[in-house]
Amino acid sequence: MPTLLIVESPAKAKTIGKYLGRGYKVTASMGHVRDLPASSLGIDVEHGYRPKYVTIKGKQKLVKELKEAAQKADGVLLATDPDREGEAISWHLAQLLGLDPAAPNRVTFDEITQKGVREGMAHPRAIDMDLFNAQQARRELDRLVGYKLSPFLWRKVRRGLSAGRVQSVAVRIIRDRELEVENFKPEEYWNLDALLCPQGGKKADTFTARLVADAAGKKLTVRDGAAAAAIQKQLDGAVYTVQKVENGRRRRSPAPPFITSTLQQEASRRFGFSAARTMRAAQTLYEGVDIAGRGTLGLITYMRTDSLRVSDEAVTAARAYIGARWGEGYVCKTQRRWKSRSATAAQDAHEAIRPSLPSLTPEEVEQSLSGDTARLYRLIWSRFMASQMADSQLDTVAADIAAGGYLFHASGFRVAFDGFTALYEEATDEKQKKETALPALAPGQVLALKKLSAEQKFTQPPPLYTEATLIHALEENGIGRPSTYAPTISTIIDRGYVEREQKKLKTTPLGQAVNEVMLAQFPDIVDVTFSADMEKKLDVVENGAADWVTTVDGFYKNLAQSLEKAEENMKDQRVKVADIPTDEVCELCGKPMVIRSGRYGKFVACSGFPACRNAHPLVKDTGGKCPQCGGKMLLRKSAKGRVYYGCGNYPDCRFMTWDEPTPEPCPQCGGTLFKRRGQLVCLKESCGFSKPTEKKQA
Repeated sequence: MPTLLIVESPAKAKTIGKYLGRGYKVTASMGHVRDLPASSLGIDVEHGYRPKYVTIKGKQKLVKELKEAAQKADGVLLATDPDREGEAISWHLAQLLGLDPAAPNRVTFDEITQKGVREGMAHPRAIDMDLFNAQQARRELDRLVGYKLSPFLWRKVRRGLSAGRVQSVAVRIIRDRELEVENFKPEEYWNLDALLCPQGGKKADTFTARLVADAAGKKLTVRDGAAAAAIQKQLDGAVYTVQKVENGRRRRSPAPPFITSTLQQEASRRFGFSAARTMRAAQTLYEGVDIAGRGTLGLITYMRTDSLRVSDEAVTAARAYIGARWGEGYVCKTQRRWKSRSATAAQDAHEAIRPSLPSLTPEEVEQSLSGDTARLYRLIWSRFMASQMADSQLDTVAADIAAGGYLFHASGFRVAFDGFTALYEEATDEKQKKETALPALAPGQVLALKKLSAEQKFTQPPPLYTEATLIHALEENGIGRPSTYAPTISTIIDRGYVEREQKKLKTTPLGQAVNEVMLAQFPDIVDVTFSADMEKKLDVVENGAADWVTTVDGFYKNLAQSLEKAEENMKDQRVKVADIPTDEVCELCGKPMVIRSGRYGKFVACSGFPACRNAHPLVKDTGGKCPQCGGKMLLRKSAKGRVYYGCGNYPDCRFMTWDEPTPEPCPQCGGTLFKRRGQLVCLKESCGFSKPTEKKQA
């Protein structure tokens, strides 16, 4: 009989099955098969925090089929994902199937290629109990917070709320930034810029120098318009003379290959992907896809990793490709190595995220793939290949220019050698400075003033968080791990604590109310340092240097004490969640209508509730026009929370579509163009115009 090999997903099973052949039957567990019960705590806190695991609802038939397959098989191997969650799934499968966790029945694959599968199968091992215990401790910590604090929030804020250990910290981080922005007091300052040109120079030789200091070199900040006008007056008729010129060469090194957090950040900046959307596409690339002429294979290494390590074999393949495509001058002279942030050896077990076959180009992949997976593969491939390329080199020039007792400064650069930037440059949240070459300048040279301008400016508050910058903040503060970033953000949005507004993350009135309660009554839970220390303790458990029960016990005792104090502090109190006012008036009772949050998101309701129960869905005008009647196209949500677009003249006009309206008008009829599978299409039956959307290159 064939050996039974159990993985997590059908796609992964299909790919691995093709590599292993007839001697194996590869099947999928469809993720976790057992968990703590949904209807009770499921943890015996009085007897060593012993968990009660049950088969997940809906998985009974699957478990029965796995047991039957295991009984018929000539051995069972567990090949779930190579991380804490994967190790836990394997442990639970071993319990259900009667396997010995200490026996060599566990295999892992860092990449789903023929080579990767062959290497994984050649090194079976026992289930890593330290890795499992770290996951078990995390699961119990999260359950204890959720099941102990949620009923408290039900009573004190609103029924149906829930608390989370990592999620609560994320909400606090977002709210703290909002308060920082709200309390920010802008300070006025003025920029004085001189548009200069060498005597007799051409228009192309003009450049801008900014006032930076007085003649003695003391930094100067112009605080108001009167001061700016006074300086302009003093500079009237002044001679602008080059005082000092410094030429140099600066080298820029490429960013390292992706880890989970940086992949999510870059995909957010470049494509507007949510963290969850990025991980869905990455999972598909890892598990395997059909590529014309190559068959089914995993295109990238495992995508949940903190490690920046890269195998020598992958580096060699990348360097060979770079040399052949761009020339040997573009190959980095020495092999680059980056220090991982991982504090534990266990987390550094994987490589960075890279293409499993560096020679497989995005152009070849895009013959078989499109959409999110194709875009993400190009991004991962480009970042990895660039990391093995030579530095770019910039010729820089800086000049100090004296005039009327003041000092101006100008700088510029030009690219001497593009190096890795021939392929890829990391996106940033700030505007990147464009190449600006200065004309040839020499000390003592007199310059002609074309214009002296003064511009009023104000200091700006720090920006609100986006998904990309929140993930960066969580990572920088040591909160969460690669597998937690995407579900953490999805959870706080789904619970209605946070909402996206033009990529910015903002807390809702509900999120603000819950955050205030958590800060006042459970400061440890939402303390950034405390949360980071707990993550470190879980890492110590993973390394086998601490007992998981002791770790959970220390946390729970503090939680129980805090909960007891909170009950006393808020005795007979209830926190009111602020409603968001609208300009709308209730047509039934005349009271103002307000925006509230419910199970399926926001809706508009009468402020006179419960006396008046008038309510309707909250809709958003997309700016597009209905292709049937010309009415407004509104963004709506289905009962399951799925976004769709419908005509505002409903029910007279019943037009709806899943395609997103765009601001771009149809060049043929002037109607609205809609996004549809890589195309912009006009949905007017009498028109039918379409064109491809512009591709964003990585």
